[in-house]
Amino acid sequence: MNAKDILMRAVQCDQAGRILEAQNLYQDGIQILMDLVSDENDVAKKKVFYERIKEYIDRAEQIKERVQNHVIRGELVTNIPIDEDSAGNSYESLFGKYLNAEVKEVLLEEPYLHEKYHFQNLITFLELLVKNCRHLKYVRVVTKTDNKASENQKHILEQIRSDMARRNVSLTYKFEDTLHDRKIVLSNGYIIKIGRGLHFFKATNPLFSLGLCDYDFRKCLQTDVDIWRTKNFVA
Repeated sequence: MNAKDILMRAVQCDQAGRILEAQNLYQDGIQILMDLVSDENDVAKKKVFYERIKEYIDRAEQIKERVQNHVIRGELVTNIPIDEDSAGNSYESLFGKYLNAEVKEVLLEEPYLHEKYHFQNLITFLELLVKNCRHLKYVRVVTKTDNKASENQKHILEQIRSDMARRNVSLTYKFEDTLHDRKIVLSNGYIIKIGRGLHFFKATNPLFSLGLCDYDFRKCLQTDVDIWRTKNFVA
């Protein structure tokens, strides 16, 4: 899509309350406009471009601030301690009830998506999202670059992105190498913070035993899950 189509789509998502997707589209459209400006020799046209770019930048910043305010505000709903070697702690059991028809957008900040089991956990989480959130439209994944195999990491994420697109869900991913916090932000106002992120399950031993597919049978590493409640993104 060209800049006009991307930014029109951004405005549509913005007006529909899908602010995470709108923010991403604004950023993409702004970048294309910036590239056009750099190649434009007409001073008058450059001025018009810069005025429009500023409008979109201002809106993208407003959305960024709005999302940040959602994340830092709110009240703790529940704390769930997970003991070492305990079971019965699948994603569905822990926070499946918060993944409902009101969820249209999800932000996942998970620093570690490097190993095979990292991506298996991600897929399990996304399966739950798609199954429970029937109006889901957009997922943003923020993670760190795998410095040992960055191309393979991108290849897998692209596979996942394409598969989600076939299910009418737009998935984008972004690399932030300073990322430390782990959280799941739902557009219905719930924020899920897990000490170990998605990766608190131990491997099944032996491999072909209960827990291979159903994570409620898996033994876990010790961690804590905090569920926070803030306003719906649309509110």
